[in-house]
Amino acid sequence: MDAETKQKVYDDFQDAVNMQPAEIEKWLDTDESRSVGQKDDGGESVGHESGRRIVEIKRTNKADLTDSQYEHMQKVVGYVHRHKAQKPDGDIKQSDWRYSLMNWGHDPMKDG
Repeated sequence: MDAETKQKVYDDFQDAVNMQPAEIEKWLDTDESRSVGQKDDGGESVGHESGRRIVEIKRTNKADLTDSQYEHMQKVVGYVHRHKAQKPDGDIKQSDWRYSLMNWGHDPMKDG
């Protein structure tokens, strides 16, 4: 990935992930967080695992980010954009839709 692409991925990731690392960690400790998403063999959902990785990325200095982390950042941006487009009607505050997005570091309740 060239420097220009990395910068775009970094910027898109910063826009998509609107939760701070401590907020994400606190969220991942909740039953609501664990209740949503596709589970892998170990019982942890893909989104929950991604949330832990997002915290790690957010706490890494930009200069120290690895190619693998940039690839995950691209995955996060794609997920957030796709999932936001599927917004359900009605109150989203306690919806599985919101909970899934929060596992990926985006709280739609913070959107304008």
